[in-house]
Amino acid sequence: MPGHVILSHGSDAGPDATKVSALAKIAESLGWTTERPDYRADDAQGHAGSVEPRIARLHARIVASNVPPVLVGSSMGAFVSALASLEQPVAGLFLMATPPLIPDCDLALDIREDVPALLIHGWQDDICPLDEVYEFARRRSLPLLVLDDDHRLGAHLDELGRQFGFFLEQLAKHA
Repeated sequence: MPGHVILSHGSDAGPDATKVSALAKIAESLGWTTERPDYRADDAQGHAGSVEPRIARLHARIVASNVPPVLVGSSMGAFVSALASLEQPVAGLFLMATPPLIPDCDLALDIREDVPALLIHGWQDDICPLDEVYEFARRRSLPLLVLDDDHRLGAHLDELGRQFGFFLEQLAKHA
C-alpha cells in the first residue's frame, strides 16, 4: 500500500531540483503522496549551520504525516534525512550522494538498523568521497549502488528512477 514520501534537496538546490522533482513524479505515479520542503533559508546559514534547522524542519514534516514517510535526500538532504530518521519513525530511506560528515558539524551520518535503506553514490563524487560512504555502508551491511557519475548523479536520472520505483514497490509490499 503506497504511503507518503518527503524529498529533501541538497545545499545548492531547491525543492524544484532535478532529482527530487523526477523522483517525486515517480512516487506520485505509483500512488504515493509527496512533499518537498524548502531548505534554502536554512542553507543561508552555511553547511554546518543548516544541519540542525533542516532536521527540525524535517521532523515537523514527519510528525505532520499521518503515516511514517519514506525519506529521500540528495547530499545534505540525504544527511539530514538519515539523522531525522533516528528520532522519528520512517518507512525507509533513499539516500543519494550522502556525506558521512559535514565539516564543522558535531553530527555524523547514522541510520537505525531497522529502517530499510538504499544508498546511491557516484564513483567520481569529489564532494563526498566514495571511500567513506563505502565504509559506512560496509559496517552497517547496507545496500550501496555505485554509479559511474559525479556528485550530482545527473547522468543517471533514469537509473535513479528505476531504483526508486523498485524501492517503493518493495516497501509497499511489506507494509
